[in-house]
Amino acid sequence: MRIDVFFGPAGLTPSDVAGRVVVVIDVLRASTSIATALANGARAVIPVDSTEEVVTRAKAFARSEVKLAGERQMRPIPGFDLGNSPREFSREVVEGKTVLLSTTNGTAAIASLQGPRDVVIGSYVNFSAVLAMLRAALRGGADIAILCAGRDRQFSLEDAACAGRFVHQAMRRRTDVAVNDAAFASMLIDRRYSDNLMRLFSASAHGRALSEAGYGDDLTDCAAIDSYPIIPIYQDRQITKLGPERER
Repeated sequence: MRIDVFFGPAGLTPSDVAGRVVVVIDVLRASTSIATALANGARAVIPVDSTEEVVTRAKAFARSEVKLAGERQMRPIPGFDLGNSPREFSREVVEGKTVLLSTTNGTAAIASLQGPRDVVIGSYVNFSAVLAMLRAALRGGADIAILCAGRDRQFSLEDAACAGRFVHQAMRRRTDVAVNDAAFASMLIDRRYSDNLMRLFSASAHGRALSEAGYGDDLTDCAAIDSYPIIPIYQDRQITKLGPERER
């Protein structure tokens, strides 16, 4: 079996993910917000590429059934109901709603995938739940790909660290798993920061930019390991919570 990490969707080919279980990571903040929304009762999160597509897709819903959400360069999109701050996706706001979400990095990474077996959304807030699925996939003989959304098509420290944690924990007590160089490098980054995620975010360019833009509280939310023990799975162009009502 293999676990390969990719530091961004640029250059990703269908053969890199075909037939694999794929984890998409955008720690700051799309992965965290998606997990938060689903844990708080959203029916589904539909990731879309553009603000125009959000508006178009919304026409298929009654206005009371849908929330328009997203950001561009960290800032909420004018006219939308929500931005991309995890704390905006409270139960009072999203329960029973379908969230149409467009972000600078995360939703683009999800949309770039072609031909995977499964796509799950991973972050620190749902780490252990997603890890359990990855371990089960390895036991079943499946290969895994971990796609870091990155930031503006560039390497992202926090996404790589989270990927490294997944790789390290998934490989524990196994000697039959090969990894690529990016996976090995990610494990080294995770080892450097370990559970000190605020130090990780302070070291990352995106973390500093969010803090400077007034979103420092979001960093605390994104560092809350295992606060939402759910598995968001992307299927049929929407993300829902894996469970009895939504089996693979």
